[in-house]
Amino acid sequence: MLEFLNSILHRKSRYLARSPDEDREVYQYSTISSLIEGVYEGTVTYGELKAHGDFGLGTFDALDGEMVALDGHFYQIKQDGKLYLVSPNQKTPFAVLLHFRPDTEVHLEQAKSYSELKEFLNTRLISSNFVYAMRGDGFFDRVKVRVVPRQTKPYPPMTEVAKTQLEFEYVKTEGTICGFRFPKYASNLNVPGYHMHFVNKNRTVGGHVLEAQINGLTIKIEQLSGFHVQLPSKGQFLAADLDEDKSMEIEEVESERTNI
Repeated sequence: MLEFLNSILHRKSRYLARSPDEDREVYQYSTISSLIEGVYEGTVTYGELKAHGDFGLGTFDALDGEMVALDGHFYQIKQDGKLYLVSPNQKTPFAVLLHFRPDTEVHLEQAKSYSELKEFLNTRLISSNFVYAMRGDGFFDRVKVRVVPRQTKPYPPMTEVAKTQLEFEYVKTEGTICGFRFPKYASNLNVPGYHMHFVNKNRTVGGHVLEAQINGLTIKIEQLSGFHVQLPSKGQFLAADLDEDKSMEIEEVESERTNI
């Protein structure tokens, strides 16, 4: 019991060291529910979005792969699993960005699964009701990722696209996982729970994380008090039917292909 209380106090002290009047905000373009519905038309450029952050996740026009932003560089992970630098005129239907300024750092010696990693992270958060940005650098005994292939019109819903996702597995590699944890109440705006992308140390391959086994990871976390959503003012979004709860579809898309 004493050990548990000491752990709680130690976690709080890291957060209390932060200025109480310092607001930190994550910026999001469009909603995850529109992406699930098949709104893949890019309506804003990454050149325009860069002002909102140097860290984050997203996708591209026609759902052409995964986006990851790290250290000020924007990468496109295409269906070959490789990383390509993003040009400012490339467009996206959905992206989440911020200027990453972590306020907590923790170290994880080992995790036998992605679920175990998420359970560990849950114990390091002051509340499940905030949005968190996270970056973990270290060694992976195994990491399994997916990349969705570019789509053609008429665009199918994301649950259909996920059945054709391309999966890659990397063993004994060094790299970075980065992404966000959103609370469940935001489920029609963003993926509830953890959404992470992986890139290797050399920034040559990566993807959306499906599974991971960790052998030493330093994780930096930023707790966010603001959530700014910018909605598209043109294109497919205007006619999309977004009234229904998409939480079940989101859960399907976030799982491994074998579970869909």
